[in-house]
Amino acid sequence: MVVGDIATGTEVLVIGGGPGGYAAAIRGGQLGLDVTLVEMDAYGGTCLNEGCIPSKALIHGTGLAHEAGHAEALGIHADPAVDMEALVGWKDGVVDRLTGGVEKLCKANGVNLVPGRAEFADESTARVAHGGDGQGSESIEFETAVVATGSRPIELPGLEFDGRRILDSGDALALESVPDSLLVVGAGYIGMELATVYAKLGADVTVLEMLEDVLPPYGEEVSRVVRERATDLGVEFHFGEAAQGWEDGGEEAIVTTETGDGETREHVAERVLVAVGREPVTDTVGLDAIGLEPTDDGVLETDHQARTDLDTVFAVGDVAGEPMLAHKAYAEGHVAAEVIAGEPAALDYQAVPAAVFCPSARTRASSASSPTPTRSSSSAPRSSGRRPPSSSPRSGWPSRWAPSWRTSPRRSTPTRRYRRRSARPRRTPAGRRSIR
Repeated sequence: MVVGDIATGTEVLVIGGGPGGYAAAIRGGQLGLDVTLVEMDAYGGTCLNEGCIPSKALIHGTGLAHEAGHAEALGIHADPAVDMEALVGWKDGVVDRLTGGVEKLCKANGVNLVPGRAEFADESTARVAHGGDGQGSESIEFETAVVATGSRPIELPGLEFDGRRILDSGDALALESVPDSLLVVGAGYIGMELATVYAKLGADVTVLEMLEDVLPPYGEEVSRVVRERATDLGVEFHFGEAAQGWEDGGEEAIVTTETGDGETREHVAERVLVAVGREPVTDTVGLDAIGLEPTDDGVLETDHQARTDLDTVFAVGDVAGEPMLAHKAYAEGHVAAEVIAGEPAALDYQAVPAAVFCPSARTRASSASSPTPTRSSSSAPRSSGRRPPSSSPRSGWPSRWAPSWRTSPRRSTPTRRYRRRSARPRRTPAGRRSIR
């Protein structure tokens, strides 16, 4: 043990405070487990800090401005001016409130929060390095661990992120001025959402996609609607082109692409957003120290109870593979905690809901309902629930996968049931009838 090192112990060590990690930690605390959650950055993970929440906040804000400026048919004539710095500040405030809420929920449920980066030392010990000079480190002995380290944007060779010209999605969500032109590499949901945000703000937006249409995993019906509405906003598309690299053109970046026929083309823009997918972060936790090896895509394979090949280590969220969605991570974290506590919980991947938020409409890619905790008997053999091989983050995910739960008849507690509300008319204060 190094000088200044301290040692502590816990029943459950959760590494990563995103939707999967904090769900596992909170549920574990509710079930009476001694839980320690280690987070190296901000609570809430990518979803709350650089993904779902900030992107939807900007989509909402820019949508308001765009609608107000295009409502002449309603007799509304306006030319809204968007203060981008103020808009980003408002977005950051929304994020801060939600991440603060996650931290309070963890503390309220008895979770011990430890800032720092955790790395396995062996099958029952992890070392946590604390940031900052003189902060030192500590060793945490655990009985069970949950790996929930999330994912990061995929970096293309020749288009490495620099935060100035070549941006990842987090950079694009933090710009305090609107670029005159934006080149988006990748027409998945991240690329399309941000492309339409900046098109509504007045930027000249061009989207490059090596495949033949936008949103490939979502199907032609959804792809067509999103592409047509983005085109109406002035977004220009170039399909069948793969980005190869870029050079600095002074005030702009010059990006070189190659078509399927081998033709070389150039595209010029003030900023370049690379949004070609995300990859699991499994190279920072010392998996070799516990004998676990991720797949070629960096995924930790798990069974129907979120357990890895090592009985005392679970993996939830993006590190466990596609689909990389917050509600799927939350469901896995919930089940992992219940399994650790001895509850008869399990996952059954069949259909997962997903949405893409794009111009003028929120186009749903699946009509399935959100994953809701239920339970199934834990007596089934582990191998029967092994997750199918994960598809590559670059290629999207099969829509048939999703967590669902079944209630064991052995449970004496009542099953919570959810009913869809019918669209019954209600009386407004003025006596008018409206549909909720």
